[in-house]
Amino acid sequence: MSENAKLQLGDQVCEMPIVVGTEQERAFDISKLRAQTGHVTLDDGYGNTGACQSSVCFIDGEKGILRYRGIPIDQLADQSSFIETAMLLIFGELPTKTDLDRFSDLLTRHELLHEGLHNHFDGFPAQAHPMAILSAMINACSCYHPDIMEMEDETTFESAAARLLSKVRTIAASAYKTSIGEPAIYPRPDLDYCANFLHMMFSQPYRKFDVPPELVQALNLIFILHAEHEQNCSTSTVRMVASSGANLFASCAAGVCALWGWRHGGANVAVLQMLQEINDKQIPYKDYMERVKKKEVKLMGFGHRVYKNFDPRATIIKASCDKVLALLGKSDPLLDLARGLEEVALNDSYFKDRNLYPNVDFYSGIIMRAMGIPVDMFTVMFSMGRMPGWIAHWKEVHDAPDGRINRPRQIYTGPTERDYVPVAQRG
Repeated sequence: MSENAKLQLGDQVCEMPIVVGTEQERAFDISKLRAQTGHVTLDDGYGNTGACQSSVCFIDGEKGILRYRGIPIDQLADQSSFIETAMLLIFGELPTKTDLDRFSDLLTRHELLHEGLHNHFDGFPAQAHPMAILSAMINACSCYHPDIMEMEDETTFESAAARLLSKVRTIAASAYKTSIGEPAIYPRPDLDYCANFLHMMFSQPYRKFDVPPELVQALNLIFILHAEHEQNCSTSTVRMVASSGANLFASCAAGVCALWGWRHGGANVAVLQMLQEINDKQIPYKDYMERVKKKEVKLMGFGHRVYKNFDPRATIIKASCDKVLALLGKSDPLLDLARGLEEVALNDSYFKDRNLYPNVDFYSGIIMRAMGIPVDMFTVMFSMGRMPGWIAHWKEVHDAPDGRINRPRQIYTGPTERDYVPVAQRG
């Protein structure tokens, strides 16, 4: 027997079915609310609104749980590869060895960019942000592959997904090379996904970059931890654009634009800027935290919109950060500062009472800095990691048999009806 909630408006009663997810999340189905009552809900920022039903990712912010298709993030971070995790997200299950080999072959087949696309990079000024180049080039890429506009079955979708996932790393590396005035480096078919990207980033025509396995391992982890995170701003943007019938490349290019914002993908850049400022001004970290409590300065990288306990990704990446810096033989004063800030926060009731624990952005910037990734590329790295999640959500929208174009409502607060005034009569 289905369970309903009742909303009473004067003498009118509206019944709303209760929708229960597989993890016992509960929601009021208000899809008929306006038709029955003439009212809509108002939820600025959508903090209490479920925009869809999805089987890709589960988050329990109160308990610090993150699972991709049911598998805990710590298991994937410890045992999986980025491409295997990407296939889990996109296709719903961990791949067999045969499936993984086939998809890896597709990635290799599609890693090169059409030569015509290389001319597009020359059209960007040297100071262009890599995120601007990335979003533009993903859209431009679709022009050279018109077949992606028509996906008729699983085989054509698999090819399109592999094409986007493979080419985005080539575009990203070429965007970086463009920004520093160096020629693009072609991918190597003998390297795996992460090693190939680092090769394209740091090799030069006259000097091959020998990719350290420690960097490959660290990049693999970063990509896995960022691969999916439910209905965040960029993923919701991808779903919104996809609902219009837009192709996979256009929808994911829109996700890149959403991720560019400092409130979203730019958070780890803000953390690094904060740590750099503390270091440059030689502010004792305990003094800085006191200034945070007085609201004189902002504490970046602590707290999360969803996680009200701790971010499970932060624990994983912190351990990796320590390991990578040790393996590379690097010491970083910013890491020492980060540890000091974290120690204060974990032992001060002010921060504990407000659930201000380090999130994934707090350490991801430090680990990428140790790898030699420039700050302007941090959000690009985030985009590459998040691509499997975006593809998975695009597919859900595309495959929905009763899918409708997304069209939120609003509460109008502007002027009521008024007459047009000719320009000569305006004061």
